[in-house]
Amino acid sequence: MVKRRFWLLKTEPAEWSWDDQRRCDGGVSHWDGVRNRQAQKYLKSMQIGDLCFFYHSGRERRVVGVVEVAKKWYSTAGVGGDDWEGAVDVRTVAEMRREVHLREIMSEASEMKDFVLLRQPRLSVVPVPEKVWNRICEMGGGFDGSGEDDDVDGDGAGEGEKENDLG
Repeated sequence: MVKRRFWLLKTEPAEWSWDDQRRCDGGVSHWDGVRNRQAQKYLKSMQIGDLCFFYHSGRERRVVGVVEVAKKWYSTAGVGGDDWEGAVDVRTVAEMRREVHLREIMSEASEMKDFVLLRQPRLSVVPVPEKVWNRICEMGGGFDGSGEDDDVDGDGAGEGEKENDLG
C-alpha cells in the first residue's frame, strides 16, 4: 500500500476560492492551469487519496481547507497539444477549524525548515512533509466537515486513537 502524501495547492481566491470548491458538484473540481514545470511535476506525482491544503494566495495568504486527490494527473491537451497540459481532480474534505496564515507558518521556521513553500514561495503546488502537515493541522485546530471531526491529520484515526494525538 502506498503511503498517503500531503500537498499544498495555491489559488487566488478571486479566480477559484474555497467557497467555489465547496459549491462544486459533489465537491469535486479539476485542478488545472498550472504552468510552472516543477509545480506540474508535483501534480503528476499525486496519488488518489493524497490530502492537500487549499491555500488562498494573494492578499489572504492562508490555509483555509483540505481537499483530497480524487483522480490522478490526466492530460487536458488536445491533439498536437503540449503533454504538460493537464490536471488532477480534487474533492472537498473539510474546512480548517481556524485558518492558518502564512505569517504564522513563517513564525515557526525551525519546524517548517523542510517546507518547500518557504523556500520556493512562487510555486503553486508544493509537497508538505508529514511533520509540517501535522503541525499546520494543529495550528488550525484540525479541520471540520469530514464527518470525523476529531481526525485532524486525515489518517482516519479519531481523537485518542493514536499515540501522537493532535486533537
